[in-house]
Amino acid sequence: MSGGEVAGILVAVFWAILVSFLAVVLVRLAQTLRATTKLVADVTEQAVPLLADASDTVRSARTQLDKVDAIATDVQEVTSNASALSTTVASTFGGPLVKVAAFGYGVRRAIGRKSDPEPEPARRSVLVGRTVPSARGRKRNGRNPRGPKD
Repeated sequence: MSGGEVAGILVAVFWAILVSFLAVVLVRLAQTLRATTKLVADVTEQAVPLLADASDTVRSARTQLDKVDAIATDVQEVTSNASALSTTVASTFGGPLVKVAAFGYGVRRAIGRKSDPEPEPARRSVLVGRTVPSARGRKRNGRNPRGPKD
């Protein structure tokens, strides 16, 4: 065998090993792609119903929020009407009721004065050139005899 034939055999063996290695790599790549395809199919199979359920839930929530918005609008209208009604009642009946109450108070007081004798006015006593201080509590030396005011 000559040197060229040995080199040719070595190159052929090298190419056979390289092709074998590439074949193994391609087989493993094909297995990985099959597994990935199966995984994507499984995820899609499970995700589609899950997304449909989520979409139904969002629609239901939107419907409920619309109902709550309508209720809030109605409550605001009722509050406004109640405020207007209370203002109307206060302005319509407030003045006359105050007058009736004042009249009733005056009548009670007048009846009470007729039945009770009027008390005598307070007199001041004179003691050796001085008068007794009145019950109103005058200030002496800058102090209040009743104590400090709150």
